[in-house]
Amino acid sequence: MDRTLSQYDAVVAECMALFAKKAHDYGTAWRILRVPSLTDQIFIKAQRIRTLQEVGQSKVGEGIRPELIGIINYAAMALVQLDLGVVDAPDLSADRAIQEVGRRITIARDLMERKNHDYGEAWRSMRVSSLVDLILMKLLRIKQIEDNQGATLVSEGVDANFLDIVNYGVFAMIRLDEA
Repeated sequence: MDRTLSQYDAVVAECMALFAKKAHDYGTAWRILRVPSLTDQIFIKAQRIRTLQEVGQSKVGEGIRPELIGIINYAAMALVQLDLGVVDAPDLSADRAIQEVGRRITIARDLMERKNHDYGEAWRSMRVSSLVDLILMKLLRIKQIEDNQGATLVSEGVDANFLDIVNYGVFAMIRLDEA
């Protein structure tokens, strides 16, 4: 488990470093995005990864890893939006946004530790393509819950699905690094 935590933290550091640079360049314009817009943005990135995996080449020049970083960061941003609400104009400093996103990733990490204990690190036997498929499935679930105005009968809510997406994204990056 120590190896997993070390690898997880290294991936998160890479994601947070990019998030911090973008917060410097763009500010916190993302705060105006409604959660379904973030869901769609993550879906586009996951679908692009799946296409790259199936086609085997990129004509844009960016590969799978940058898309996974985007998925992790956008899922954490969606969790912030769920907690703080959507605003009409950016209302957070870059430093506060970094703290808020980091806090959501820490929640995802804590969840990963609990699940990893119960599942015995089963994700280490999974292919990156399977992790991407799980992300896509979670996104389709989120879209259905959003279309149902958040109402579920027996299922986890949108937040639990975004937390899983963060963790699946981190797992996929670790598996890429190990390949």
